[in-house]
Amino acid sequence: VQLQASGGGLVQPGGSLRLSCAASGFTLGYFDVAWFRQGPGNEPEGVSCISRDSSLTHFADGMEGRLTMSRTNANNTVYPQMSNLRPGDTAVYYCAANVKYIFSSDSGRYDYWGQGTLVTVSS
Repeated sequence: VQLQASGGGLVQPGGSLRLSCAASGFTLGYFDVAWFRQGPGNEPEGVSCISRDSSLTHFADGMEGRLTMSRTNANNTVYPQMSNLRPGDTAVYYCAANVKYIFSSDSGRYDYWGQGTLVTVSS
């Protein structure tokens, strides 16, 4: 049972990036999938969450209009697409899945975690 986060990298301010979170060993379609991040010197924070029926909610300020998310049950994968990236978005991004709660920003409620992927926004 594993979640694999990928797609991070260096991007200039105003640029875009697509991350992915792939599950193996379980069916991701039964789970809410959230993204959390921790920037340098910052506490971890919830970013956004996609529910089982592909509805989207944002936990972090400033994500509305900048982050969309899709999921494909065939690939057992969730894809957050981030645009208009800012230096303040620099962080390690983690995906997490939980089967019980809907749109929870409480990291303690998540059953499975990916290993994190680094996003650096800099010119």
